[in-house]
Amino acid sequence: MSRASVCPCTSGEPYARCCAPYHLGAAEADTPTALMRSRFAAFARADVNYLYRTLHPDHPDRAAPEAQVRRAIAESARAHRYMGLAIHDARGPDDHGVAQVLFHARVFEKGRERSFTECSDFARDGGGWRYLRGVLRPGAPAVTRIDAFLAG
Repeated sequence: MSRASVCPCTSGEPYARCCAPYHLGAAEADTPTALMRSRFAAFARADVNYLYRTLHPDHPDRAAPEAQVRRAIAESARAHRYMGLAIHDARGPDDHGVAQVLFHARVFEKGRERSFTECSDFARDGGGWRYLRGVLRPGAPAVTRIDAFLAG
């Protein structure tokens, strides 16, 4: 399998069978982890439409003008290289319908490392799982469990 055909979400699967169906709108991510992977791949591919579409209606960016948010997403996606994703933990949904995914993203900007660890919240919106919000920390994870990450 050529390197170009491997999905940017770092699953090791071919893009056409991994995140492409989500990006093309042919399928919805069936789990928060699948949505996290597909959003990482969308950042790597600068797929602004998918990234905007998978923001939960209650995400703070949805309060801003859509064109402004799309521009910011595009600028961020173009400025960074998304080199790897490691999912460390996932749980939920809880009693409020919120699921969480803890991950580490290897990201570079103009050769400088900008990697981070985030605990993301996801909730359904009627169309599928959507990104609601996240707690982000620069660098590699000191812990790989959601509870320990949020406590620290």
